[in-house]
Amino acid sequence: MLDLIIETILLVLLIGTGIAALKMKDLLASVVLFGAFSFFAMLLYLIVGAPDVAFTEAVIGVVSTVFFIAALNKLKRGAR
Repeated sequence: MLDLIIETILLVLLIGTGIAALKMKDLLASVVLFGAFSFFAMLLYLIVGAPDVAFTEAVIGVVSTVFFIAALNKLKRGAR
């Protein structure tokens, strides 16, 4: 029963961060939410018993988030 509650909470967090990442106007905030989405997906994979998929998700999530932030760093962003 506890597993079902945790899975439901993680699924709601996945849906929430996914929608929020799509709706954000600021690209950096969207990338950070994408990293959070990847983290929640990794936790969900661990809970359902797929540690190999969770490890792959963690590695790809971290690498892609770092690449996205490096690419955003190269963009000219106006002073606020």
